[in-house]
Amino acid sequence: LMATGAFSPLNTFLGQADHESVLERMRLAGGQLFPIPITLPVPKDSPIKLDSDVALRDQRNELLAVMTVTEVYPWDRELTARHVCGTNDPRHPLVAEMQGWGPRNISGPLRVLSTPVHHDFTELRLTPAQTRERLKALGHANVVAFQTRNPLHRVHEEMLRRAATSIDGTILLHPAVGMTKPGDVDHYSRVRTYRVIADKYLPADRTLLSLIPLAMRMAGPREALWHALIRRNFGANHFIVGRDHAGPGADSKGKPFYGPDEARQLVEEHQDELGVKVVPFTEMVYLADEERYEERSRVTPTDRVLSISGTEARADYLERGRPLPAWFTRPEVSAILAETYLPRQRQGVCVWLTGLSCAGKSTIAEILTTLLLAAGRRVTLLDGDVVRQTLSHGLGFSNEDRDRNIRRIGYVAAEVVRHGGVAICAAISPYRATRDEVRGLAGPGNFVEVFVNTPLAVCEARDTKGLYAQARRGELSNFTDVNDPYEPPLDPELALGDGSSSADENARSIMNKLVQLGFVEE
Repeated sequence: LMATGAFSPLNTFLGQADHESVLERMRLAGGQLFPIPITLPVPKDSPIKLDSDVALRDQRNELLAVMTVTEVYPWDRELTARHVCGTNDPRHPLVAEMQGWGPRNISGPLRVLSTPVHHDFTELRLTPAQTRERLKALGHANVVAFQTRNPLHRVHEEMLRRAATSIDGTILLHPAVGMTKPGDVDHYSRVRTYRVIADKYLPADRTLLSLIPLAMRMAGPREALWHALIRRNFGANHFIVGRDHAGPGADSKGKPFYGPDEARQLVEEHQDELGVKVVPFTEMVYLADEERYEERSRVTPTDRVLSISGTEARADYLERGRPLPAWFTRPEVSAILAETYLPRQRQGVCVWLTGLSCAGKSTIAEILTTLLLAAGRRVTLLDGDVVRQTLSHGLGFSNEDRDRNIRRIGYVAAEVVRHGGVAICAAISPYRATRDEVRGLAGPGNFVEVFVNTPLAVCEARDTKGLYAQARRGELSNFTDVNDPYEPPLDPELALGDGSSSADENARSIMNKLVQLGFVEE
């Protein structure tokens, strides 16, 4: 995106002056509006030096660009999160992800050699220049862009048609197909739904579907402003801003991270400078007797109104194998989503048991594995001690190695979940931020954190290996809750007693929770 001009005026990763200015003022040091920092963090032990050339490669090790390093500077995670996300709550996916970024950023001129190769939907992956050319060919001076990471339903169609009519312009349907919110529908399925809508149900002479490989930050108001700026570079002069645009949902206290209108208000404050006017996403409902959609503000008390939220569509229809009603979504879209969404009892889930050493996590996990297998679920057990002998062999017990171990377990667990299995992870996992990072990998709705809250005294009494005693004598360093902290979960899905319940009782408590959440049939 930087190489093709999508992030213009930015053409390289932020240097220190630009980074500080973006955080504090939402502007580059030169004054140009830019609300989201684009940086290249490197590990603490990275050998990168000033004036050296660094190869930038993709995940397949293909060379994309060479950077001549002119700046190496430290950055502050908490400060960055507070400015960009408005919070340091580790339940925010970007805040959690930041914990794994290196403590120094590098910057310098880029020599771009190639851009990443994509083998899917190649005809829809248009650069800013190609997009502007296609829009010009459609012959309308005004263009309204729509950013989405979700499937489109009938209400979106209606909103897009009304937006295009209101400006007498073209619709730029511009879905993000980079990394989005954990748990979102995969982009392959989503793009199939977009194609159906664009080809069959939106005006062909006023619609352009183009994909943007943009990673979502879920940063709410700032991200909405950034999305508008990016769409300006693709040729739009109007932009649809939805309620809670780019919001990640609820924080650790169950409250929304951002207000419903904060994003729209911030973009409106800068729309004249941007040259991109806001088109609000007006809430609409279906009038059953008239078989049409209408803005909720225009509905009378006598109107028979039908509406389904996104959550209801998943929980009450797709996850129960029920087809979505035709007034809510097109049959073709419903069929695609039915292929994508498994019933809840066939979805993957990660059960993450955290607690002190000797709290009983492994025993509970083994019993839970048996119970789930007997219930017909496929289970993968990732026990912390076993993982350290295999997947994490060679890692020590420093903070960095502990985090690396947990991330490895989390990665494997997320793959199990993605393929519809149950991953049971039993690991001390002492640091809250890393656990929340793993939650993001699995998807918040498919992650069940279980706090095995056995008191320290009980854990020590169970310690047949004498590890606690060794730690208290100073013979073991970095031992949890003796000479290294344990950060208990703030809001786990389940907290297990004081150590007085048996392992079987605790396992059955978890099983009951999984039944309650729908992952196991009663």
